[in-house]
Amino acid sequence: MKIVVLDAHTINPGDLSWSALAQLGSCEIHARTAPDQLIERARGAPIVLTNKTKLGRAQLQALPELRYVGVLATGYDVVDVQAAAERSIVVTNVPAYGTASVAQMTFALLLELCHHIALHAGAARAGRWSASGEFSHTERPLLELAGLTLGIVGLGRIGRAVARTGAAFGMDVIAAASRAAPSTVAGEAQDVRVEIVALDRVFERADVLSLHCPLTRETAGIVDAARLAHMKPSALLINTARGGLIDEAALRLALEQRKLAGAALDVLSVEPPPADHPLLTAPNCLVTPHIAWATRASRERLLRAAIENVAAYLAGRPRNVVTS
Repeated sequence: MKIVVLDAHTINPGDLSWSALAQLGSCEIHARTAPDQLIERARGAPIVLTNKTKLGRAQLQALPELRYVGVLATGYDVVDVQAAAERSIVVTNVPAYGTASVAQMTFALLLELCHHIALHAGAARAGRWSASGEFSHTERPLLELAGLTLGIVGLGRIGRAVARTGAAFGMDVIAAASRAAPSTVAGEAQDVRVEIVALDRVFERADVLSLHCPLTRETAGIVDAARLAHMKPSALLINTARGGLIDEAALRLALEQRKLAGAALDVLSVEPPPADHPLLTAPNCLVTPHIAWATRASRERLLRAAIENVAAYLAGRPRNVVTS
């Protein structure tokens, strides 16, 4: 059984092992695959694994031997699932592997906006603290989270983990969810109360707005100029979900006009972004290069689960199958 991994580098830059996958078939591991290399590399393989290399209708039709596509991620928009279903190609993903890491990154971004840690560490290194003559030197105002309202869009696994962490900081938690959601989220010590409200009300009430919903036709651009205009000027926006959730030009304008206090984004609509992307130089805007998911522990869970998906498929009991 020929197994081809199209873009292995991101999930495994060399600190993990593909040996368990090699036990399931004849493996070809490619660090990266350009669009014009895809058909040649995947030809003749019944099983293909991909992270961000796109398998659209044309690519699927050009690979008659293909029977299984394993997405090395939770989001599976890189595969034309409808076209795969027409060919009876099984498509799987890996849910939940990055919950802890993404929730942790959400608060890493938020705390940087609250305390400007890099700025103040730089001030100390540059000698500005020494020159100040003060025992405590601040370069920008600092923000306490206790008592603020955390608004969450999308109350899935990651959204619930963020709700628990926000409550631990003393925040009041509200959320908008696309389907029936619980009013409490299970916590280690006690359940966390979450007030479920309409989407527009989350934007209006949140002191911190954190996005944790998938990118779909319905959610694309939900952070638009109209909703940004209804946010508090003191509010902060965090996005560790998908860049396409945000109208990026509208967000830059809101930041420039000080209609929003700050934003921290781990994702953009185009990745990697062009050098002149408007949010890379927007005021009070932090951008990190899509790393929330990428801790070693998270990648290890992802790799293990992806290989288990392949094994389950070969055993005739496919799991984590996605449909259109």
